[in-house]
Amino acid sequence: MSKAVPHILVVDDELSMRELLELMLIREGYKVSCAENGRQAVSMLEKVNFDLLLCDIKIGNISGLDVLRAAKKRNQDTVVIMISAYATTENAVEAMNDGAYDYVPKPFDNDELKQTVAKALNLKTIEHEKQFLGDELKKNLHFGKIVGNSPRMHHIYKMIMQVAKTTTSVLITGESGTGKELIARAIHDESERCDQEFVAINCGGIPENLIESELFGYRKGAYTGATHDKKGLFETADKGTLFLDEIGELSTQLQVKLLRAVQEKRFKAVGGNKDISVDIRIISATNKKLEDEVIAGRFREDLFYRLNVIEIKMPPLRERKSDLRALAQHFLEKYSRQMGKEMAKISSYAIDLLKKYDFPGNIRELENLIERSVALSSTNILLPDSLALSIHKQRWIEGIKGRRFDLDEVAHGVSLDSILEEIESAYLKKAMDCTNGNKNKAAELLGVSFRSFRYRLSKLGLDKAE
Repeated sequence: MSKAVPHILVVDDELSMRELLELMLIREGYKVSCAENGRQAVSMLEKVNFDLLLCDIKIGNISGLDVLRAAKKRNQDTVVIMISAYATTENAVEAMNDGAYDYVPKPFDNDELKQTVAKALNLKTIEHEKQFLGDELKKNLHFGKIVGNSPRMHHIYKMIMQVAKTTTSVLITGESGTGKELIARAIHDESERCDQEFVAINCGGIPENLIESELFGYRKGAYTGATHDKKGLFETADKGTLFLDEIGELSTQLQVKLLRAVQEKRFKAVGGNKDISVDIRIISATNKKLEDEVIAGRFREDLFYRLNVIEIKMPPLRERKSDLRALAQHFLEKYSRQMGKEMAKISSYAIDLLKKYDFPGNIRELENLIERSVALSSTNILLPDSLALSIHKQRWIEGIKGRRFDLDEVAHGVSLDSILEEIESAYLKKAMDCTNGNKNKAAELLGVSFRSFRYRLSKLGLDKAE
């Protein structure tokens, strides 16, 4: 693939702004051309395939939106970023409906704009690279409903392909909401058992006095109400895969019976006296640290080693933030279809806002948030003010007050950007509290200009949080 220097077209009717943007982008290593009005920009777009268009909304004879449409008509691959001192939700929606990557209000922070340009060009490069991926690589990057292209997920996809070819027991670990059942289903779907049953049971969701009969079945007369024989899930999953979710919730008494079933693939139904043999693949999952449960005597060590032949660790969403855009877009499309709405995309500012939240409920919480936001949104673009984040914002901001920064964390890897953003947001919020919402006075308290303060509030989504 070509390693040519990205070529950017800057369109603005203010000479000083054109010169500023041109110099700034050249220093970043880009090739830059400039146009002073829409007519000149359209003419240049017809002659040159620009990698990125940076265009003001109000530029005289032809509007910036017209230039955007001309650029996309000429070359869909041209990435477009609109800028304006007259930013409105309506303009932002219209621009992004017409294919803009992002919409940046003036006055903008130079470093923020440079980051936006870099991210836009990087996204274009990634999209081009995806077109060159072979069928096998594409298969390894996506399994069923699993979404993610981060290095952590690449590693998990590789493990899925490796373990799917075996009948070895697999233990999937990770916090609640990280998608453990999706991984189990993917292993089943990629295995030779894919045409057989995939049977799932949540061991923590069934009362203790019923779970044994659910797993192993029962015989008529085994207890009051057992008026007929019933197959258990072990027998139902014969020749297929049995997924035992939240395995750490099983009582120690039932763990003994499960051990024999896992070890010998034989068991007795409740009230039965004959062994039932099955050919099943066992996949289990837990959000607990089973090693700690073994040490505490709450989980049998021999069962732990039988289940944990191969472990797949699911990362929490806060450790795979690079997948957040793809996940959010996936849920946006899913719930837009379900609700009969035409919501095309999520703005990068909305994504930036989501990235500032740690999502303790992981992907399940993100899905719930996007579903609620789609339901409440009155536009067909998910903008920061469309996000139903009020509860999450408050929890996030309040959580910062008790934050203690541990420098030893650096040895294990941290997100410096996220830490700095948390600090910045906390100070902005406190300044607003101290001045009863007076932005001029709040800016003075923090020693920044009013325009810079207003920009920072907007960037972090705090202008809508009061």
